[in-house]
Amino acid sequence: MPVPTALDGLPRPPCAELLGWDVVDARPADGWIRVRFEGRPEFANPAGFIQGGFLAAMLDDTMGPAMFIYGEGRVFTPTIDLHVSFLSPARPGPLYGEGQVVQAGKSIAFLEGRLMDLSGTLVARGTASARLVAAERMLPSAA
Repeated sequence: MPVPTALDGLPRPPCAELLGWDVVDARPADGWIRVRFEGRPEFANPAGFIQGGFLAAMLDDTMGPAMFIYGEGRVFTPTIDLHVSFLSPARPGPLYGEGQVVQAGKSIAFLEGRLMDLSGTLVARGTASARLVAAERMLPSAA
């Protein structure tokens, strides 16, 4: 059972639904989160592996929530820069992402992420820079 986080009670956006996103564990005070994804067969390339763009999206949807819970839901994290290294092919099935806040300032955060398959094989790793935007400025009701 995951610890309570700022994500509790928020509806999952359509992109998270598509990726099968689900929080497995979190340490908000440490800026760390573990997320489960479902690598659907529809995400596969002609060789039968999950296409890299989906893996990058999974990493992005791991690192941003790490900062969101670290910031106690007060900031959203539009990605400024995303670098992904693909280390091993990923077959359809469960994948696990771990996101970590490396450093957070007043307006920018630096994040790291890892994506593993069910056996623990590291599939991809990534780093990101994200802009920190007050949550009330990003919510649809604030428009």
